Amino acid sequence: MKGDPSLALNYLSRGAALIFAPGLKRFIIVPLLANILVFVGTTLALISVFSDFLSLLMGWLPGWLEFLAWALWAIFAVAVLFVYGYSFNIITNLIAAPFYGILAEKIEERLTGETPPTESWASLIPRTLGRELVKLWYYFTRGLLILILVLFSWFIPGLNLIVLAISALWAAWCMAVQYVDYPADNHQTTFPELRRRLRTPTLTSYSFGGLVMLASIIPLVNIFAMPIAVAGATVFWVENLRHHSSGAKT
Repeated sequence: MKGDPSLALNYLSRGAALIFAPGLKRFIIVPLLANILVFVGTTLALISVFSDFLSLLMGWLPGWLEFLAWALWAIFAVAVLFVYGYSFNIITNLIAAPFYGILAEKIEERLTGETPPTESWASLIPRTLGRELVKLWYYFTRGLLILILVLFSWFIPGLNLIVLAISALWAAWCMAVQYVDYPADNHQTTFPELRRRLRTPTLTSYSFGGLVMLASIIPLVNIFAMPIAVAGATVFWVENLRHHSSGAKT
């Protein structure tokens, strides 16, 4: 596989510096406010679901299987954290998609001195929201298969860990697609073409998405992780993906 995992960390660290650069900070205000609201709602929901499941699990298993309960609890905890980070990303990105598109545009302009094709708010908002729905359908149809595999393998030792690892890789891929799509969409790169380009530096793409996913499951850190991911993805796009063309409009 091609790519360099260290580049992913480099892109995100540079993205973190960029969002606080003069002239760019104002573009993260609305996304940060949306993130705070979603953070409160999803965190409260997570605590409730986790507590209910643990009580149900402990009451269902006999005492001599208590060791199994704690093993299942650990697996469930990891799974819930991935769902938490995934849900947090989906909700906040639906709300803040137009603003993230503008943030990616301004960062690309800062990096290259060139302005991506511009459009009015009247066309930008419905187009970016429509693009988010396309991505959601992509995530849902593939993610449903992953969910079925998780449920099927839940009580099969060894296999459940393998499926959990596959789920983690899928989540990392989704995060890479989600955030690199903002600068790609600014150039009206088609969604299939975006995925094709991300497969070229495979290790970089999965590492980038994995780091974003990790930040998404850490409370409070995830509030700032989203705009940093947009900025880092824009650096990734400009330096690694922008000129990997196969005839698509860029």
